[in-house]
Amino acid sequence: MWTLLNLLDDSDVTLEDDMAPNCEARPFRTDPELCSLQPQIGILCPVCDAQVDLPLGGVKALTVDHLAMNDVLLENLRGEGQGLVCDLCSDREVEKRCQTCKANLCHFCCQAHRRQKKTTYHTMVDLKDLKGYSQVGKPILCPSHPAEELRLFCELCDRPVCRDCVVGEHREHPYDFTSNVIHKHGDSVRELLRDTQPHVEALEDALAQIKSVNNALQERVEAVAADVRTFSEGYIKAIEEHRDKLLQQLDDIRIQRETALQLQKAQLEQLLADMRTGVEFTEHLLTSGSDLEILITKGVVVERLRKLNKVEYSARPGVNHKICFSPQEKAGQCQGYEVYGAINTQEVDPAQCVLQGEDLHRAREKQTASFTLFCKDASGQSMGRGGDNVHVEVVPKDKKDSPIRTVVQDNKDGSYRVSYTPKEPGIYTVWVCIREQHVQGSPFNVTVRRKHRPHPGVFHCCTFCSSGGQKAARCACGGTMPGGYLGCGHGHKGHPGRPHWSCCGKFIEKSECSFTSGQGAPRSLLRTVAL
Repeated sequence: MWTLLNLLDDSDVTLEDDMAPNCEARPFRTDPELCSLQPQIGILCPVCDAQVDLPLGGVKALTVDHLAMNDVLLENLRGEGQGLVCDLCSDREVEKRCQTCKANLCHFCCQAHRRQKKTTYHTMVDLKDLKGYSQVGKPILCPSHPAEELRLFCELCDRPVCRDCVVGEHREHPYDFTSNVIHKHGDSVRELLRDTQPHVEALEDALAQIKSVNNALQERVEAVAADVRTFSEGYIKAIEEHRDKLLQQLDDIRIQRETALQLQKAQLEQLLADMRTGVEFTEHLLTSGSDLEILITKGVVVERLRKLNKVEYSARPGVNHKICFSPQEKAGQCQGYEVYGAINTQEVDPAQCVLQGEDLHRAREKQTASFTLFCKDASGQSMGRGGDNVHVEVVPKDKKDSPIRTVVQDNKDGSYRVSYTPKEPGIYTVWVCIREQHVQGSPFNVTVRRKHRPHPGVFHCCTFCSSGGQKAARCACGGTMPGGYLGCGHGHKGHPGRPHWSCCGKFIEKSECSFTSGQGAPRSLLRTVAL
């Protein structure tokens, strides 16, 4: 450093020259091969517990928090300057501050500062007058060229540089003044901040829901415990023993679910704290930091916010408070007495659920097909209630990306009616899931045939009877009668001997017509009409 004697002898030297070293500082370089052999060292952030890998330069190479240094300087200034020494002589206590050079000076150096030609008209402020200031930071100098202030920003290297840097290490790199690029980089940080803030609100809402569920769980536990105690009074010792068992079971449920809620709460609180820390630090940086300070800290802030935005979490409580007491349910014997009352936390078991219905494996195109799902618990008992999350998908095998719309009707008794209408014939795959688990028999295939063809003729005993004795009326059975009758008659040639359809000859009344234009019988068959 220049000495005080040099400062007094040369009246044309500015404060910037005062602070310049006699020789240029050269950055310390290490052998890359040697650095690659050294293990990576990580430290934990004391605020958010995030692990940070130390750069090759060690702790001194970490990004400097100039906002924090400014806050420390402000606190010292507000304390009447106690502990602050002159930036020039480093011996005497500070009395004034040069607002132009942003340097703290003692009384002697302040007078010398005013005698210099280039600094005669610099603004000097007493320390006591700085107590209301919020920003009194020093100029930020280049670590590679300590005599130069960081005023430029290298777009290629994405970091602030000085004048000497752009003619040396950053030669031919695109660069601009920090005041010209702060808008672009500041907007990117603000956009990340806007993406992060909704997560804070979502986490707060999730914690509020957990608190609400926890309160509801406590209230429900207390209510059920009261019911259990009231019911227990009638059976003296037997009921008291049964009551104690019920309360223990209820407490176990409470502990199990409360533990799960507390674990989820702790995880969300930690995540919320991390989110708040990141948001508050970024907001403080954007509102209180200078352009250069924002650009210097931008890399660390952006990386932290991106990591926080990628964290996955569930905004819903992991357990519910569905607990009820059934006083009429038989609970077996206790000390030889039949006791009633049980804690019901029955849950559906997909592996025990059953699918039933005529349309389970067959259907017709453009006709509604349906089947029924019966939900049961792990012991095979019917649930007896609805409200389960049933998910059904019907997908054509050759068009897996075109599922068919399905309707699930809750019958409120543990059964669900599932209906769908296939549009085309073919093989379809049906998925029936509860809580994202397949039920028994799922998935299964359904063969969809073409639409049911109705009979155009009549179901009769013979053509003579159904047509009222018309000679020209014919029947698909091929029977005829003497006297020029083209249709069939009882006991005559070709009559099948039982009722049948006149259009195709089938014997089953509720059947699909099998007549096609390619059959031997002429299409001009007279359709008889039942009289």
